[in-house]
Amino acid sequence: MSNFKKIFRFALPYKKYAYLNILFNVLYAVFSTLSFMALIPMISVIFDDTKKVYTKPVYTGIGDLKDYLGNYLNYYVTITNETKGVEFTLATMVAIIISIFLLKNLFNYLALFFATYLRNGVLRDLRNAMYKKVIELPLSFYSEKRKGDVIARMSSDVNEVQQSYLSILELIVKEPLSIIFAIVVMAMISLKLTLFVFIFIPVSGFIISKIGKSLKKKSGRAQTEQGMFLSIIEETLGGLKVIKSFTAEGFFSKKFYDSTNRHYNLSNKILNRQNLASPLSEFMGITVIAILLWYGGHMVLVEHTLKGASFIGYMGLAYQILTPAKAISKASYDIKKGNAAADRLMEVLEQENPITSKTDAIEKTTFDSNISIENINFSYEKENVLKDFSLVVPKGQTVALVGQSGSGKSTIANLLTRFYDVQEGAIKIDGNDVRDLKLESLRGLMGLVTQDSILFNDTVRNNVSLGKPEASDDEIIEALKVANAYEFVIGLPDGLDTNIGDSGNKLSGGQKQRLSIARAVLKNPPIMILDEATSALDTESERLVQEALENMMQNRTSVVIAHRLSTIQKADKIVVMKKGRIVEQGTHDELITLDGTYKKLVMMQSFE
Repeated sequence: MSNFKKIFRFALPYKKYAYLNILFNVLYAVFSTLSFMALIPMISVIFDDTKKVYTKPVYTGIGDLKDYLGNYLNYYVTITNETKGVEFTLATMVAIIISIFLLKNLFNYLALFFATYLRNGVLRDLRNAMYKKVIELPLSFYSEKRKGDVIARMSSDVNEVQQSYLSILELIVKEPLSIIFAIVVMAMISLKLTLFVFIFIPVSGFIISKIGKSLKKKSGRAQTEQGMFLSIIEETLGGLKVIKSFTAEGFFSKKFYDSTNRHYNLSNKILNRQNLASPLSEFMGITVIAILLWYGGHMVLVEHTLKGASFIGYMGLAYQILTPAKAISKASYDIKKGNAAADRLMEVLEQENPITSKTDAIEKTTFDSNISIENINFSYEKENVLKDFSLVVPKGQTVALVGQSGSGKSTIANLLTRFYDVQEGAIKIDGNDVRDLKLESLRGLMGLVTQDSILFNDTVRNNVSLGKPEASDDEIIEALKVANAYEFVIGLPDGLDTNIGDSGNKLSGGQKQRLSIARAVLKNPPIMILDEATSALDTESERLVQEALENMMQNRTSVVIAHRLSTIQKADKIVVMKKGRIVEQGTHDELITLDGTYKKLVMMQSFE
């Protein structure tokens, strides 16, 4: 229950609703018991079984409370019958019973009313906390996790925990109090009969706990499996063109069906165990009630130690215990399922984020001198990607990184932006280690254009102004012109307010990339990082995008990771990388003259 207790901190802002829920649950339990107690005098009046009392009883203390209440009730019935008639007495009692049942149901509604605010408030705050954590965690976390699993945790697991909150409130307040109050009154009516109830409760609890023992484990497996098939859905939607072109529908369908079948089998086992709780507790309750009927009937008909009206009221109270007992058994299952979900939520919420700003981090808003990469060593898990890598990028210069795939070029971009942290060595901006700068200010100095144009299901305006939400239309249009995107944007149905679809799928590859460039231009950072920004484009789109990039890089410090060498011939310095090391560096002409690795790469691409 440790993780589940940690989740309870999300309920603290809503503690007033919890207190009100508890208050009305207590009142519900009181009036629930009174509703059956009120039947006893009414039945006595109907069967003319009321003891005649003509003298008003006197209260002498708590020890005689039971006798006092009984005598006072008999006195009221006797006097009312004598003065106003039996029909008036019955009408009064009917009115009292209706009022008690009305209040009982009103308090039940109010308890649920305030629990709704508590549950939905916790649901919202849990989701918000999960989302905040999801966008804070470094990219390395998602290289090990399936996206679908994270989505499942934010949706179904959060729902599971939220539903368990009400179960907890019922488990600790409403249902136990209903049972306790009923047992107290039952003991006042007949102590002998009540002993059977005390035998029933622990035996029932023991059997139900045995049945629910493996529920948490199975729930955790079912929720993991749900994350699996959500991941398959996410992958399928993202790669639908590839799946169709390779006629791989059958392969992915089988993969999905296998996952949903595993989830189906686990869900059946979980629900069957849950469903067993209610009939089992009801059967055990009816068994005890049957014994009570036999023994209670003996006390009424043979021993004459219990009145018929009291016995009927007693049986009503005994049967009333069944409903909360069933609810408690169901709630215990809900808590086990909720606990499994809480474990999965806390795994994300308590995940340590190594990429954070220090408490005394420096706020830096200008770039004045250079970027210095000093003796870096970096590896993803066991694979060493960069080895003793050093490089200086002076302000205002364009430095291009080239090399074969896997040489470590994109890793440099990830380390500059602190998507990952260096393991050995340092990256400095104007002499300040990037780990000593505030993350927000570090990334505020940089613009990023990646190979994959990452756009969002929103308007052109909102996509371009992502880094500068307060930008005016004139500023957005100027950025679009620099990025060679203005002409196609004004041709869209609603111009800047055109929705570009999921991941910008209503646009071509070149159009998407030019919007990404416009977004970086509008942000206007002093340092620009271009990670193979033209490698996925056709020749015409590449020409337009390359022109946009050259417009953008004027008077700006740029680090360009290039696959197509034709795009970086004007760079101030070209750094040739191989297996995480620098093997050559210089201008395009210097490297061609050197007749080394760079010239071979140029010749290969020229031949292609």
